[in-house]
Amino acid sequence: MSDHVILVDAMSQWKNDFPDYPVVAVRDYLVDPTWSNKRNLRVLNLCRDTEYHSPGYYASLLAEARGHKVIPAVRTLQDLSRKALYGSELADLDKRVAKLFRDQPTEVTRFELLICFGECEVKGFRQLAKALFETFRCPLIKVEFKRGKVWHIKGIRSVGLKALKANQEDLFFEAMAGYLRRPWRSVRGKRNMRYDLAILYDPDETLAPSNRRALAQFIRAARTLGIDAELITSRDYGRIAEFDALLIRETTNVNHHTYRFAHRAASEGLVVIDDPDSILRCTNKIYLAELLARQKVAIPPSVVVSRDELDRAEEQLGYPMVLKIPDGAFSTGVFKVADRTAFEEKAAQLFRDSELILAQAYTPTDFDWRIGLLNGEVLYGCRYYMARGHWQIADHSKGKVREGGFDTLPLDELPNAVVQTALKAAAAIGNGLYGVDLKQIGRKVMVIEVNDNPNIDAGVEDKVLGIELYRRIMREFLRRLDARGR
Repeated sequence: MSDHVILVDAMSQWKNDFPDYPVVAVRDYLVDPTWSNKRNLRVLNLCRDTEYHSPGYYASLLAEARGHKVIPAVRTLQDLSRKALYGSELADLDKRVAKLFRDQPTEVTRFELLICFGECEVKGFRQLAKALFETFRCPLIKVEFKRGKVWHIKGIRSVGLKALKANQEDLFFEAMAGYLRRPWRSVRGKRNMRYDLAILYDPDETLAPSNRRALAQFIRAARTLGIDAELITSRDYGRIAEFDALLIRETTNVNHHTYRFAHRAASEGLVVIDDPDSILRCTNKIYLAELLARQKVAIPPSVVVSRDELDRAEEQLGYPMVLKIPDGAFSTGVFKVADRTAFEEKAAQLFRDSELILAQAYTPTDFDWRIGLLNGEVLYGCRYYMARGHWQIADHSKGKVREGGFDTLPLDELPNAVVQTALKAAAAIGNGLYGVDLKQIGRKVMVIEVNDNPNIDAGVEDKVLGIELYRRIMREFLRRLDARGR
């Protein structure tokens, strides 16, 4: 039996001159117990009616229950059922639409486009068609565009095989053949793998949270536990439903595709690290400072500063002080100011991008602690030393990034006060994978920030535990996947 099957409303829809693919009437797929026992099956649902309680809807629903890989997924069908549900996905796409239609004659006020597996007939729209398929993963999508103040997407709906006109059939079958030629996850079955894990990374990121050797170790550790891990990039947004879990190894931000990946994966029922709530809580330093203070976790003296509150920060903190934009990462967006003139100049620059900034007392130390934790378990402890001649562990001031040295300590040699403070800070965020940055001055320990996407580099954070560090993370994925019964 082939590893894919095509579902249609009735066998009569599959014309005699259509390609020779395995085709099944939807009702047979629903009621014939033979299909319940199939494994590693790729289901293309081409039913016309996919409304709630329809045969097409149940086809996708039962396919997921049987462990089959199906498009469209039930979640996609639900999202497309009302614009109120999918409208939030259209902001970036509408910007493309406005550009594509800006030269349309004024008498044209409406336009429809049929998208077949991310392909369309109109050459200029092919990138948009691909983006729509990646966002709403359906074999056939009909998109309505409408002119208002600007052109925009009026509506999107999944359609069935009957929506094809005769002159569109060649496009459809060529696009479907291309889709079916893409590697599928039946390899997992040959390895007797239980789950699929996507690892999101950016191959071009300069300061990535994991280097290439670490990514290879994640994959190796996953496979020893029966998890088939695969590297994906931002282009694979539409494939999220193919996986059981997502590990993000790319610098995260709320206004970024990493957050959209996390949110989409969580809504599809995947186990996600970083989960979207952790991204929201950790990537904004102002939120984090307020949260930790409320939880009575020690932090440096801090003031949330608006444009007219520079005096209050100056009075409470004195100089030098540290200014932070809410969503900086890897020591970026963090500045030390030594006097009022520098304060006013740097604050004016930061207020161009944010209504609020965070000011903190300057707390000099030779190194920062980083404690890596997952679900309340300490994974590693490092001392990151300041870059030579600089006050941060990473110096971005001269274009090329310079970093200080590091020590990775055995877990039983970590100071108890540092570990306990890190555990308390992480617990305020959630049960995800966190890196808590701390400063220690004598007996006093203060949290600088909590990272939802901490560094795990081969040769640094894994220097003590080696492959066991990656196995511990994968064991937590396995525990959560088994708990969900996926």
